Amino acid sequence: MITRKRLAAGVCTLLAALTAGIALPTGAAAGEPTGGTAPQVDLVLDVSGSMRTADIDGGTRMAAAKQAFNEVLDATPEEVQLGIRTLGANYPGDNQKTGCKDTAQLYPVSTLDRTEAKTAVATLSPTGWTPLGPALLKAADDFTEGAGSKRIVLISDGEDTCAPLDPCEVAREIAAKGIGLTIDTLGLVPNTKMRQQLSCIAEATGGTYTSVEHTEELTDKVNQLVDRAADPVVTPVATEGAAECAKAPTLKSGLYTDREEFGQERWYRVEVFNGQELRASVSVAADRAVNPAHGTLLRAVTVHGREIVRGEAAGNGRTDVVSTGLRYPKPERDDDDSDKPAAEVVCLQVTHSLSAASGVKTTPGLPLELTVDVVDAPSAADDVASFGLGRGWWLLGVLILTGFLAGVLWGWLSRWRVAVWRTN
Repeated sequence: MITRKRLAAGVCTLLAALTAGIALPTGAAAGEPTGGTAPQVDLVLDVSGSMRTADIDGGTRMAAAKQAFNEVLDATPEEVQLGIRTLGANYPGDNQKTGCKDTAQLYPVSTLDRTEAKTAVATLSPTGWTPLGPALLKAADDFTEGAGSKRIVLISDGEDTCAPLDPCEVAREIAAKGIGLTIDTLGLVPNTKMRQQLSCIAEATGGTYTSVEHTEELTDKVNQLVDRAADPVVTPVATEGAAECAKAPTLKSGLYTDREEFGQERWYRVEVFNGQELRASVSVAADRAVNPAHGTLLRAVTVHGREIVRGEAAGNGRTDVVSTGLRYPKPERDDDDSDKPAAEVVCLQVTHSLSAASGVKTTPGLPLELTVDVVDAPSAADDVASFGLGRGWWLLGVLILTGFLAGVLWGWLSRWRVAVWRTN
């Protein structure tokens, strides 16, 4: 009797909810975007004719890719929206113009239906050309709007066959858009030229390149990259520095990305109140071949041009990124300064001495990442400049005094022992 009453009450409640127009939450269907913060991954697979080569664990490269994809699809986290794009999968002819348009979206970036995605992958057969550049351009538009991370995982067994469109330049153009898209590349049984091309594509967007020669390696790496997309990330905000402080954008605390051409300087403005400390750092990435000598400079100056503090780094040799930083504590305002404005405008100047190697394009500029953090300053702001020790000076002083007293005591004891020995 009690069970029947509870069942009847449950049915009545459901009917009342439906009558009132209260929609019950439903799961998103496969192929439909869910929310604006879900991480998104687009797997871009090379299905060109060379994928027929049988040199991975006794099977073809295509067989290894299919097996890896099936295992990756099974292990993809629920919160990740995943899509699949192919290149060279449909046109078997010899016309380069037609072959270089051969890229298609096999499965849209969306909530994953594993069965549907596996069925689509099973139909693939090595066919045509290797249009890496065109495929990357199309893949950049596969993503939906949202604040979640966006990642392309490109899997190929050969270099691009659609010159003059350089896939490395395509990657730089994608990075220059400031949409926070990362491209990771995997090379199947790579040669030197392919390794250089895929490395360049990855470095242009802050991604990684990995050489793969076994099916298990391919599965593990793709799984790792898909899982990484699910990790919380801070997406840099695209900004554009000015050629002088007066016209520079005013930045709040956060992570920013920009482009700086060779021989150029970028200016930004930050407001620092009394009792606050400005902490800033910058990293300039060498996303193309540059000459060995390199350096970067970050200066904090007043609006009148007086330098407050600087951070710099320099070196000689191969490098992928050059970084430096600075700190500027602004002391509390005294009573005598009541007529002065509470906030001080600090101008940040970013310059670098990287130079392009012979024959290398100079545009777009090198990517830079600027971190700005304005926090409450230490109680004694001048401690921060004490060679980085801050209040550690107290401990250092105690250690020095202890060492001095120990030395004096040891010297006195040694003299006493010598004196006793001589007497005896």
